[in-house]
Amino acid sequence: MRVVEIIGKVTLSKAHPTLRGASWKLGVSLSHAEIKGRKNGRGEPFVIFDELGASQGCKIAVAEGPEASAPFHPNQKPIDAYNAAILDTIDVE
Repeated sequence: MRVVEIIGKVTLSKAHPTLRGASWKLGVSLSHAEIKGRKNGRGEPFVIFDELGASQGCKIAVAEGPEASAPFHPNQKPIDAYNAAILDTIDVE
């Protein structure tokens, strides 16, 4: 699971029928230094399936790969990244 910051949204003209009722967000992974508030270069953005309603600037926890489709078991959804949680605060020591 990665900590990601939402930087935008994705608009689709067509989507797989099993993906209705959610939105797609664009996010970048945050390094340990970025979580602590330091500004570093950003990683490559990727698309996230979002049923929780995260907005721009939110920090979220993202599940990827086979774990991304686990919440939908036994139904299959063709997704690679899933918004598992919206993070209110992150404490790093």
